[in-house]
Amino acid sequence: MRIRMAMIGGGKGSFIGPVHRMAATLDSECELVAAALSSSPANSLESGRALGLPDNRNYENWQTMLERESKLDAGVRPHFVSIVTPNHLHYAQVRESLLAGFSVVCDKPLCLTVSEAEEIGKIVSSSGRVFCLTHNYTGYPMIKLARDLVRQNMIGDVRKVAVEYFQGWLSADAASAGNRQAVWRSDPGRAGIAGTMADIGTHAFNLAEYVTCLKVTSVCADLSATLYERRLDDDGNVLLRLEGGVKGSLLASQIATGEENNLRLRVYGERGGISWEQMNPNDLVVRWAGKPYQVYRTATGFGDEGRKNMAYTRLPAGHPEGFIEGFANIYRAFFRSLRDNALNIPYTRDFPGIEEGIRGMMFLEAVVRSSEQNSVWTSL
Repeated sequence: MRIRMAMIGGGKGSFIGPVHRMAATLDSECELVAAALSSSPANSLESGRALGLPDNRNYENWQTMLERESKLDAGVRPHFVSIVTPNHLHYAQVRESLLAGFSVVCDKPLCLTVSEAEEIGKIVSSSGRVFCLTHNYTGYPMIKLARDLVRQNMIGDVRKVAVEYFQGWLSADAASAGNRQAVWRSDPGRAGIAGTMADIGTHAFNLAEYVTCLKVTSVCADLSATLYERRLDDDGNVLLRLEGGVKGSLLASQIATGEENNLRLRVYGERGGISWEQMNPNDLVVRWAGKPYQVYRTATGFGDEGRKNMAYTRLPAGHPEGFIEGFANIYRAFFRSLRDNALNIPYTRDFPGIEEGIRGMMFLEAVVRSSEQNSVWTSL
């Protein structure tokens, strides 16, 4: 079954929309058949024409798209809707897409509040549709391997986790310079209660929970709006308490001058420690107590762990894979679930879903509340 995709957002000038389209179509399993690509009707239609969409499936707004596409015959209508709009639009667009009978892929964060997230969760559960939230870093082969090493107790019981995500693109006043991303991400009306923490802090939080297989139970946070009278945070430092008494830290900053997209994760157990960096994604370093450290490489296939991990690679060893391919692994797993779900076959979800969406909103509300109350420990 070839998967048919509709898209909301991601038109001319978008960063994340083209990323989603490239990832969804990378393995030739999916095609874009309908779209409402912008809140501007003119830009929406122009963007759709540039992608080759026919006029009758190229829409001025997403409401019309959902109404018309939901009435098409089963052999023509989209299997799912991909939502790649600013944060404040997610709730209504996800909700209405599910109620119109579509499965959904949504860019993170899920919405603006925990209550919105929980309502979406109820709709996902009652609708029987498949829902995916694109925390794309969980699709990287070496992150899959890191999680496997923890689950198999290779490094022993987890004792410490440290995750940091540093960017420097807001070190200057990008909003005043006309950067569209900077404009809406610094606006509480569109971004929500957090800036940097919503944009990249949620990725760091999700990665820490995913790899350690432990949930964060409480946080102690210090968020700052450092530059240019910003109304939302551009820098944050968070202490973490995880299940089982494990301690950790999460640092997220978009004013780390000179940094590009430096996401780094370290997990330490009683027998060894794991280290991974997004800007060097094909390496997973394992440091053992009393032994030389070990480097796993993407697609090398050494050992049971390496052979299993080759399912997430497309190229021979030494051919770098990264951001687009991580997204594509999320989409490919989502497509498998769509096919199984269509046949009423129980599916194993190998991608972030509604639970991760709710957890992300719980994290955001907790860190903001903690910071506002002079960094008191705050439960999730």
